[in-house]
Amino acid sequence: MQTKIENNFRIPGEWEEQEATWLAWPNDDDYFENKINNIKKIYLDIIKNLHHDEFIKLLVLDEIEEKKIKTQMLEIGIDLSKIIFYHAKYFDVWVRDYGPIFVKNKENKSWVKWIYDCYGGKFPELFTDNNVFLDLENSVKFNMIDTGIVLEGGAIDSNGEGTILTTEECLLENRNKGKTKEENNLFLSKFIGACNVIWLKKGLVNDHTDGHIDEIARFVSPTKILCAYEDDINNENYERLNENYEILMNALDQDGNKLEIVKLPMPHMNYDEGDKEHSGKQAPVSYCNFYIGNKTVLVSIFNDENDDKAIEIIKTCFPDRKVVGIDCRDLIYGGGAIHCITQQEPK
Repeated sequence: MQTKIENNFRIPGEWEEQEATWLAWPNDDDYFENKINNIKKIYLDIIKNLHHDEFIKLLVLDEIEEKKIKTQMLEIGIDLSKIIFYHAKYFDVWVRDYGPIFVKNKENKSWVKWIYDCYGGKFPELFTDNNVFLDLENSVKFNMIDTGIVLEGGAIDSNGEGTILTTEECLLENRNKGKTKEENNLFLSKFIGACNVIWLKKGLVNDHTDGHIDEIARFVSPTKILCAYEDDINNENYERLNENYEILMNALDQDGNKLEIVKLPMPHMNYDEGDKEHSGKQAPVSYCNFYIGNKTVLVSIFNDENDDKAIEIIKTCFPDRKVVGIDCRDLIYGGGAIHCITQQEPK
């Protein structure tokens, strides 16, 4: 179901020119099952791949941590003039979800601040992260739009022209409970300029975000979507991903035109036996969790037989960008991958 509403705001497509990529430096090992040193190496790899073509705006706890990180960056040839540090009190790394979403009205840039309720209150120890960007408001100096609505950035994806992807599992069943689909459409219109909302059903199994869209379907242009698809009929994700694919095959853009839908294969990974939270369960891994930088696309990979196939498909969507695979097998223990820890700031 789609709803057309008019508004002057828009979320630029992720492929549009960016000023910076936002990240929060990992500092807590509790959720990463003692893999924090490898997580930091992943961050350095991400920053090294992106920083030549845009600024990196990096949250760190304090000046002591900043100095340590700078030393590590210099050792691998990162240009510190492209890194902007912000000292902040934060707990976790998922800046996509507790950070703002940037919108533009003509050439004016604002950020939209949502309420971060730690995925429906699952992780109350993370509530401090809701205040991170409120505390940074004066130092960042963008116009801030405070919504009073619960939403995470990973729950929506934009084609840059008013069409938004999301899931019923997240926004209708697990956030802002009691609000109808039409009420959700209205606040998406008011705050981010959604004039056309495409509602998929469910996200991946064992995804604590309750169906974030950035694990199952992503715009790669105003008219093209990469859609996670499971070929194995015995896999727990098969039925839900097939249902989403069928919805997309019948979806229209903001102008009433059919969209091009391309299947993206699924990786497969189980958490280690003995993992305190998910011992042996299927991990919510997906190649849809890629990040589009100015000249580089970073793809979450998992040492899976479909890694190369997924990278080749994504390359066809971005012929003028370098496509780089980043091993996210350790990162997924925190519950997400590359797109979840990044947030683009448009030019």
